[in-house]
Amino acid sequence: MILMLIALLPELAYAHGVAEGDKGYIQEITGVHVISFIYLGAKHMVTGYDHLLFLFGVIFFLYRPKHIGIYVSLFAFGHSTTMLLGVYFGWNVSSYLIDAIIGLSVVYKALDNIGTFQRWLGFQPNTKAATLIFGFFHGLGLATKILDYNISSDGLIPNLLAFNVGVEIGQLLALAAILILMGYWRRTKSFWRYAYTANVIMMAAGFLLVGYQLTGFFVSA
Repeated sequence: MILMLIALLPELAYAHGVAEGDKGYIQEITGVHVISFIYLGAKHMVTGYDHLLFLFGVIFFLYRPKHIGIYVSLFAFGHSTTMLLGVYFGWNVSSYLIDAIIGLSVVYKALDNIGTFQRWLGFQPNTKAATLIFGFFHGLGLATKILDYNISSDGLIPNLLAFNVGVEIGQLLALAAILILMGYWRRTKSFWRYAYTANVIMMAAGFLLVGYQLTGFFVSA
């Protein structure tokens, strides 16, 4: 699991983008394309390293299916809401700043997992509220990318809904894979030995994404 996180580090800078081939497809088509947008949504989620890292952090110490379902549902609700509204209403927000906040969501979850807030600040943030709020930012990050590609208004709502269905399908697939890997890892002695290290690596990955996006923001200004 730790090696997997290390392997993801070089890719974080591109975590929230849409592939160039998909970009061209989105720009060229008009009308309703439900299956295509379901595929694009699922593909985005399973290749979105920022999403996967955040989900990994969220479920890191969750064992009961009920608790996992609550947190994943909060994240999905937040992600879906701002993605749909952001594209529909054309919210013009800097993708660099949004992606920097997404990087901070990964940092936050890593710090939360290692108990930093309780030790340093003497209080525990509301983890459910934080998951929902960061879900809003994750969805807004994707909305800014879709808007950059000038998606056609012809068939916009059905295509967006299909894309969102795909995102949720992709999230369930990614979550299943993460839970399977975590299930095996948790049964080994190395889990508690390396749990702290894994979260430190995750935090470093989040800071890497923040630094990259802020650099892009100031360079492009």
